[in-house]
Amino acid sequence: MAHGGNPIFSGKNFREATQAPPAPQAPYGQNPYGQNPYGQTAYGQAPGQGGWISAQQGMTQEQLQDLYNRPAAGPADIGRMTYDDVIVKTAGCLGILVVGAAVALAVPQGTGSMLMILGALGGFALAMVNTFKKQPSPGLILAYALLEGFFLGGLTRILDNLFPGVGIQAVVGTLSVFAVTLVLFKSGKVRATPKLMRFFMIALIGYAVFALVNVVMMMTGAVTTPFGLSTSVEIMGIPLGVFIGFLAIGLAAFSLIMDFTSIEAAINAGAPQRFSWTAAFGLTVTLVWLYVEIIRLLAILRGDD
Repeated sequence: MAHGGNPIFSGKNFREATQAPPAPQAPYGQNPYGQNPYGQTAYGQAPGQGGWISAQQGMTQEQLQDLYNRPAAGPADIGRMTYDDVIVKTAGCLGILVVGAAVALAVPQGTGSMLMILGALGGFALAMVNTFKKQPSPGLILAYALLEGFFLGGLTRILDNLFPGVGIQAVVGTLSVFAVTLVLFKSGKVRATPKLMRFFMIALIGYAVFALVNVVMMMTGAVTTPFGLSTSVEIMGIPLGVFIGFLAIGLAAFSLIMDFTSIEAAINAGAPQRFSWTAAFGLTVTLVWLYVEIIRLLAILRGDD
C-alpha cells in the first residue's frame, strides 16, 4: 500500500485495519482447531462431521436445498469494507459539505465571513481529531464536512465577488481532475510507485515550506499583494503563484491516486466496514485541498488580466 501521502491513510490505525490478521496458533502441546490427536475421529463419527450432522437432522429436505442454493456471503454480509460503502459515505460527506457551502453563500456577507473563519479553525481542529482518533466517528467526520463547507462557501463568495465566475470554474475543475484521476487509476496507467512517492514527498515538503514562508511574509507586511509572493514575484512575466498553483494541483491529484491505492488495499485486506468512514474522510480532505488550490490559481490568473 502507498504510505506517506495522506496522513489519514498512512496513520497507524488505518494501516493496522488493512493488515490481514495472523493465522491462529495453538499453544504447545494442544491440537489446533479442536482436532483430535493423530488425526483420529470420535467413535462412530466420520471425518469432518460432528455438529453439522446434528444441524442437518433437524432440517427438512426443502430447507437443506434452500440452504445449498443461497449465494455465498459477500464482504458486506460479513461486516467488511466495500467500494459501495466508500462511495455512499463519501457522497454523504460531500453532500453535507455542499449544504454548509450553500449556507455560507446565502447568509449576509458579514455572517458568511464569520462562518468561513469558524469553518477554517473548526475544520482544522476536527481534521486533527479524526486523523488521530483510534476508531472512526461518523458524527465527527460529518461535522468536519459541514465546517469545511462553511469555509469553502465563504472563500468562494469572496473570490467570486472579486473575479466573477471563478467559483463555478473551480467546482468544474475539481470534478474534472477527480474524474480523470479515477479513470487513470482504474485503467492502471497511473500508480503510486515508490519512485513517484519519493518525488511527491520532496515536492510536498517544498510546497509546505513555501506556503509557510508566504504566510509569515504576508502577516508581517513584508509583501502586501493579496496572495503574497505568489503574485509579487514573477518569472518571465508570469506570477510565481501560477507555477506554484499547477504544482499544488498536481500534488493534490497524485494524493488522490494514493488515496485510491490505500482504499483498494484496505478492501482487498478485508478491513472492517467502519473504516469506510475513514476512507470517505480522507477523500473529502483531499478534495477540499484540490478545490482550494484550483480556485486560488484561477483567482491569480484572473487578477493578472
